[in-house]
Amino acid sequence: MTVTIRPFSPGDADAVIGLWMQAFPEYQDTSRPHRNPRLSIENKLGTQPELFFVATRGDGDESTERDKSDESGAIVGTVMAGYDGHRGWLYSLAVDPGARRLGIGTRLVQHAEAALLARGCPKLNLQVLHDKAEVLAFYASLGYRADAVVSLGKRLEP
Repeated sequence: MTVTIRPFSPGDADAVIGLWMQAFPEYQDTSRPHRNPRLSIENKLGTQPELFFVATRGDGDESTERDKSDESGAIVGTVMAGYDGHRGWLYSLAVDPGARRLGIGTRLVQHAEAALLARGCPKLNLQVLHDKAEVLAFYASLGYRADAVVSLGKRLEP
């Protein structure tokens, strides 16, 4: 499968949300109203939207001709990045379950890393839920290591 990585555009929202609903089961947990994919997209479009990337299926995959016309351009991955002038962050790395283990996640991370490096970003952080062993192994394979820090958080509810 050929894949193109490009910036997110507003017309991608429904496809991205569909992917995120598969990739992030916590978005389906109604007891977590802060896990709102539409709000995540809206917030990202308000802050460094140029660091929101999607991977799309290209025309050079091995599908049949009929499948190519139906699937070409389909979103198969996403990643968001951010840079506050001190360190960068990665968010919402997702790959379609049917397209995993094809290098798409690795390419998305590398693309985001390059975009942050071009901005002068010296360090990149990300957070993974502690029970996601497969995700932790993926990032370890890309050179990410646990920092000796405690991640703290506080919800700022209006």
